Amino acid sequence: MTTRWPRWGLALLLVGTAALYLPNLSASGYGNAFYAAAAEAGARSWSAWFWGSLDAGDFITVDKPPASLWVTGLSVRMFGMNPWAVLAPQAVMGVAAVGVLYAAVRRAVPDAGQGAAAGLIAGAVLACTPAAALMFRFNDPDALLVLLLVVAAYCLARALQAASWRWLAAVGLVMGVAFLTKMLQGFLVLPGFGLAYLVGAPTTWRNRLRHLGVGVGALVVSAGWWVLSVQLTPPSSRPYVGGSTDDSVLDLAFGYNGLSRLVGRESHTSAPTLGPRGAGTGLHRLFAAEMGNEISWLLPVASFVVAYGALLCVLGRLERTEWAALVSWGGWLVVTGLVFSFMAGTIHPYYTAAMAPAVAALVGLGGTWAWRSRTAWDGRLAMMAMVALGVGWSSITLRRNQFGPSWLTTALLVLALAAAAGVLLGRRWSMTAGLVAGAVAAVAGTVAFTIATVTTPHHGAVPTAAAPRGQTNHTVGGWTGDEGSNPTLAAMLRSTTTRWSAATNGSQSAAALELATGTSVMAIGGWSGDPTPTLAQFVDDVRAGRVTFYVEAGRGGAAPKGPVIRSQNHGPSHVREIADWVADHYRATTVGTSLVYRLCGVSP
Repeated sequence: MTTRWPRWGLALLLVGTAALYLPNLSASGYGNAFYAAAAEAGARSWSAWFWGSLDAGDFITVDKPPASLWVTGLSVRMFGMNPWAVLAPQAVMGVAAVGVLYAAVRRAVPDAGQGAAAGLIAGAVLACTPAAALMFRFNDPDALLVLLLVVAAYCLARALQAASWRWLAAVGLVMGVAFLTKMLQGFLVLPGFGLAYLVGAPTTWRNRLRHLGVGVGALVVSAGWWVLSVQLTPPSSRPYVGGSTDDSVLDLAFGYNGLSRLVGRESHTSAPTLGPRGAGTGLHRLFAAEMGNEISWLLPVASFVVAYGALLCVLGRLERTEWAALVSWGGWLVVTGLVFSFMAGTIHPYYTAAMAPAVAALVGLGGTWAWRSRTAWDGRLAMMAMVALGVGWSSITLRRNQFGPSWLTTALLVLALAAAAGVLLGRRWSMTAGLVAGAVAAVAGTVAFTIATVTTPHHGAVPTAAAPRGQTNHTVGGWTGDEGSNPTLAAMLRSTTTRWSAATNGSQSAAALELATGTSVMAIGGWSGDPTPTLAQFVDDVRAGRVTFYVEAGRGGAAPKGPVIRSQNHGPSHVREIADWVADHYRATTVGTSLVYRLCGVSP
């Protein structure tokens, strides 16, 4: 009779993950206001929802494709604009990712009991990785990306079991949606996936290549339909593609969100960038500063498992599905880790959430393989090495952050020594007790830091994992003031009836105004100095009565007297031209920290 403990274990894991991710989401407000404003726009306009527009008036899209906004936009449409509707979908994605990872890892191990144990360990490690916990309680696209990558890995595991082209096509379909979530970042797992199927599928080489071709075709269709929709729609009938230099999705994918991230060339030379704090390029980056806090806790253990698994493969002690899983998860970890380590362009620590499933899967598989070989010295040494690496690096990271009581690292080292003694003693009860003690010690750091992360409110463009160390609310693009909290300004914009209640400099200010007023606001220059609108286009919109106010956010002070108020804006040239044109032709009023110009109903 099939044992029921895996089902109860999975149920407990999912309930625990939900209890970790779902409570007190409202403490973070709307999280990233940029994406929250776009979700609200999508809830008010199906067109804005489809294109991923920042505003319901369809002036400009966000700087990412819209798949994650399709989810949050529908949530806001169903439940209204509130923090729970914006953030809860990500938490649900986190619970789903943990469950799917369990299923994917379980299928890699032929023995049902061992597979369930590996899957439960992997799921628990994913749930308790700070980078994952951060993104699964925040409204950046990374939450959906991680879920989709795990679903693709599950489909690959099914494909590898029976050389199924249908399941490989499913991998392609899911990866296409991953592209529509965060573009080329989703493709970092493909080398490992492709190699695993190429060497591990139980069929001929010819069939493997044909099946991979089917998967690639499915990916192109899954991602290409929306790209084609943008390219075939006249620019006058859709919003500008935010982040691109030529209003093209392909430029966005291969420019701003592609090569510029790798080599450091930004799409717009005047665009601001936020790089990783405290770490330059190199393999050390993943272990240093904030990146280390978010992903590195069990990264040494996962790296060891790659080498240990390769040894077992050489010795012929891994089944086909196991060494294929090693290739897919190991390839995921190595390729993604190297790219994140050596990217010269804009990169943020929370990107490392995309590595969390690979780390978790390898820890689960490695622990199971070592336990299976516990009667041999290599299995015992592997168990001790995994405990030592986990405890050692966790202790260093905890001490570096001055996290927790001073005795914590000492306690972890004592547990690690007890685990080593139990394993070396060699008896079943001692190894079991030692392994439990070692596992507790190895994961204590990442669990504690994850709990601190979920109990810390997160706001702004670049959230960090646990308790704030310096600024955590980073505003990109300049000029921000009280435009999101000024009731007088909000009332002025709510009273408008034009397509855009106001125009303002940059997406951050526009998003704040949209959330405060529920109106559409034109974000001049977008997020990253986008070349839209031109001065001529803006003048046409003003003269056609499409914009009521111009808000030069964050100026502060009293408006100078006289008919001409020159802009102090140091942003992109076309943004300066628009601000100066407005200042030359309209009179300013100071509202809070912003200069407000009434455009509609006033002759320039």
